[in-house]
Amino acid sequence: MERRPFRRNSAAFYPAGKFAFLFFETFPGTPASVMACLWPCILVAASGILAIDTPHPRNSVLHHLTKQLLQKYHKEVRPVHNWTKATTVYLDLFVHAVLDVDTQNQKLKTSIWYREVWVDEFLSWNSSMFDEIREISLPLSAIWAPDIIINEFVDIGRSPDLAYVYVNSSGTIKNSKPIQVVSACSLETYAFPFDIQNCSLTFNSLLHTVEDVDLAFLRSREEIKRDKKAFLNDSEWELISLPSTYSILQSSAGDFAQIQFNVVIRRRPLVYVVNLLIPSIFLMLVDLGSFYLPLNCRVRIVFKTSVLVGYTVFRVNMSNEVPRSAGSIPLIGVFFTVCMAFLVLSLSKSILLVKLLHNEQRSGQEQPLLCLRGDTDADGPRMDARAQHAGVTESPIFQEHQAQSGTLKEVWFQLQSISNYLRTQDQVDQQDVEWLSLLYRFDRLLFRSYLVMLGLYIITLCSLWVLWSGL
Repeated sequence: MERRPFRRNSAAFYPAGKFAFLFFETFPGTPASVMACLWPCILVAASGILAIDTPHPRNSVLHHLTKQLLQKYHKEVRPVHNWTKATTVYLDLFVHAVLDVDTQNQKLKTSIWYREVWVDEFLSWNSSMFDEIREISLPLSAIWAPDIIINEFVDIGRSPDLAYVYVNSSGTIKNSKPIQVVSACSLETYAFPFDIQNCSLTFNSLLHTVEDVDLAFLRSREEIKRDKKAFLNDSEWELISLPSTYSILQSSAGDFAQIQFNVVIRRRPLVYVVNLLIPSIFLMLVDLGSFYLPLNCRVRIVFKTSVLVGYTVFRVNMSNEVPRSAGSIPLIGVFFTVCMAFLVLSLSKSILLVKLLHNEQRSGQEQPLLCLRGDTDADGPRMDARAQHAGVTESPIFQEHQAQSGTLKEVWFQLQSISNYLRTQDQVDQQDVEWLSLLYRFDRLLFRSYLVMLGLYIITLCSLWVLWSGL
């Protein structure tokens, strides 16, 4: 029987064919009938070799190590051989970003990277016996973990749930996780927009006293305070420092170890300086210019009314940008309210002055008219009496004398009316001068007070800016 040539390229794709190819290369003179009989044995041998070469997960060193560590582990028990020895948890904190500062509800939302390290005496091994494996990852739910909480925590943020921790051969466990913390904080807005906020994050054990669980710093306090590498500087707030303190909280339930991190941040004020402070100063300067208009000028009332409308519109726009807080009022809002009060007082004074001058002019014009009307009425009866007397008296010389006498008396009464009118007008003018002098002094007082208030406003803002820049 003719032997068929064996193709090398067909053995490259099948493990059994590869084994057969090696067999026939070793024994080239094997007949085809023998080959047919040996083919099942070749397949069994090839599959056995493959089974030996492929490692099973249960036979891996890592699997054996994990099984040995967790087989008799009890996560409900604090991992110490001597129960009188405290478990020390080392804490570290990185501030990643300031997400929101809610002054109305007194809340601060931050994104932090939190690390805690402790030693588990039940999770140690000899690395030389396990293929030099020095560190493995274990599920956090399968081991004991300290019950560390944040006291200022008030709401649940969007934080990823990391289910594994790293454990090295000495039993040191490293648990690192990002957290979005929504914490309660006493936020002060008095120095807005140059305000600096100091919010604390206090870590302590919920149930374990300091005899069971103690806390310590993973890094030095000075290094934690000055570390800003992880902070994102593209937000409205800037991280100044992160000071920390260790203390013992004494309570009726026992003494608890706690570590407090103070997140000190400050606001970047450039946007508010351009949009709020500079326009408010310009508006106050325009209002100061209205004091140079004449007191008795009605245009002054129109001008001040327009400025008051501008104040109102600016106040509405400012309320949308100024933070609201029930505990404190921003200084810019206090100054702006005082300036509006000065404006309203000056406008009321101008309205009162125009009203008084208008009343005085009307009263001065009505009095001479009444006198003239009264004289005309008085002459009427006299003329009628003279006419009656003339009807009785028959002498024409007497009638002519009486007519001349009546004309002189009429002229005399007219002169008296004119004199009374001029005297009344002088009195009105004198009263106008007195009112103008009084209101002028009051206007000067308002102007100086307004000028002092504006100066204090500018000096205070500059001082706050210098203090803000000095940190």
